[in-house]
Amino acid sequence: MSKLRKNFAIALMIAMSGTMAHAESKPAAKDIVIVHGALVDGSGWRAVYDILSKDGFHVTVVQEPLTGLAADVEATKRVLDQQTGPVVLVGHSYGGSVITEAGTDSKVTALVYVAALQPDAGEASGQLLTKFAAPNDAMRATPAPKASTGKYFFIQPALFAATYAQDVPASDAQFLADSQQQLAEKALGTPVSVAAWRTKPSFAILTTQDHVVSPELQRWMYQRSGAKVTEVAASHAVFISQPATVASVIETAAK
Repeated sequence: MSKLRKNFAIALMIAMSGTMAHAESKPAAKDIVIVHGALVDGSGWRAVYDILSKDGFHVTVVQEPLTGLAADVEATKRVLDQQTGPVVLVGHSYGGSVITEAGTDSKVTALVYVAALQPDAGEASGQLLTKFAAPNDAMRATPAPKASTGKYFFIQPALFAATYAQDVPASDAQFLADSQQQLAEKALGTPVSVAAWRTKPSFAILTTQDHVVSPELQRWMYQRSGAKVTEVAASHAVFISQPATVASVIETAAK
């Protein structure tokens, strides 16, 4: 090889190396969409939102009605339509069922399950919750509202902290208990029609101190899907008690 060709080849390799390093240092996805779980709304994700925003991500939090799986998936799809993509779609608790269905959107490149349900096609949220443990005694159903059908579930306020948020400051846990967004019974009973995790990479945060979605159930679901799992000694409210850990997993999924 002539000296000129050799110098050109070296220059080309250096240029390509710099381009590859630059590409690897930048997130593949800049849009993050977060789907909250049952009994809470999106405001509890503020700390995670702040970390991700500071790190340069565009974050949108879906406010689901929790009136049924179809309505919650539709609310998520409306937010996905607003994104330019690629998108990392994040779901907590029951929100995992929502992103499992909504995650088939072509903009979604990765799914993050945060102490979340991860059903397969044909499985319902309530079906999974009874797989490893009986329904939590703290959970109660309200009577059907007038001019409506079905029941709505909530956690008795006096038991909320110990059930849902035992590692959250007492005053914050009490606020969560007193501001619950109740979940429609039919949302738990409706099976997902498709499982986005079968065709897209998934990441999971397994909460080992969880009293809502049992750690055993989480481990079984995440092993089935082949999700990349991060185990955290936290309650179901890990997004509040350990926001930096949650944000870190989301950022990993974005890369």
